[in-house]
Amino acid sequence: MEIKGITAEIRLIRSRRRTISAEVRPAGAVLVRAPLHVPQAVIERFLTEKSAVIERHVQHCLAELNAHPEPPLTASELEELAQRAKAAIPPRVAFYAAKLGVSYGRITIRCQKTRWGSCTSAGNLNFNCLLMLAPAEVLDSVVVHELCHRLHPDHSRRFYAEVYRLFPDYGRCDRWLRQNGPSLLRRAGK
Repeated sequence: MEIKGITAEIRLIRSRRRTISAEVRPAGAVLVRAPLHVPQAVIERFLTEKSAVIERHVQHCLAELNAHPEPPLTASELEELAQRAKAAIPPRVAFYAAKLGVSYGRITIRCQKTRWGSCTSAGNLNFNCLLMLAPAEVLDSVVVHELCHRLHPDHSRRFYAEVYRLFPDYGRCDRWLRQNGPSLLRRAGK
């Protein structure tokens, strides 16, 4: 989707929400959330009306990124992170799976460009080795998020109710990852 006056990539997520919202991510992309039934033209009108404010935030985020670049990780550093993740993540998964009362399949550790974790329909879990650069509670929040998909394979209210029941500090950790995650992902050099 392209909107005059907004230079950033715009990503649209439709859900059962009631209102339209726009969020400028730390990397400068715009995430738009909208109700399932709202026509595309209404969403575009909303973005056009808010374009000056959105673009100001986009430019601020891009300036912050350029002001504080971190060096890319070397291949050996990425391999070390992957080894640390293979040692650290499975025990956290086992701990929270027992608390949640769910089973899971294989655990895979990768260096991914855009995702922190995922859960397949078969119960296999995938995690990004770059999580080892985040605080431990942020890693735990991603583990809990993926395990809760074993009960709810969506991002419904029931899903988030379960996440917060098991991990009450999820919101703070999720904000940390949204704010700091893009700089961690850039360090992978992909």
